[in-house]
Amino acid sequence: MNFLLDENFPKSAEELLHGSGHKVIDIRGTDQQGADDFQLFEIAQQHEAILLTTDRDFYHTVPLNYSSHAGVIVIALKQPNREAVLARLRWIISQDLINSLQNTVILLRDNTYRIRRN
Repeated sequence: MNFLLDENFPKSAEELLHGSGHKVIDIRGTDQQGADDFQLFEIAQQHEAILLTTDRDFYHTVPLNYSSHAGVIVIALKQPNREAVLARLRWIISQDLINSLQNTVILLRDNTYRIRRN
């Protein structure tokens, strides 16, 4: 499975995802760095990648603007830090929810999650 890391997502997620057998795309350090939300989402779709972000806007805008997409995981915590974000990512991997994210946006909070499917 392919994942695209938003620039606001911990870079250390790459190692975690690689360890689970996934491919990770990170635009930091490339000419695409600094892309706006629309461009970032388009890059993810070009690579058929699930977008990993901490930006809550994607939870609301993607289902309204795209009928078909590879999926989005938004991790929005009250006190976000690298370890807390990675802990939620580990949790979603362990729940096997990432294997069925086509046309789905998941919002993970501290103790809950919401799923929106197109």
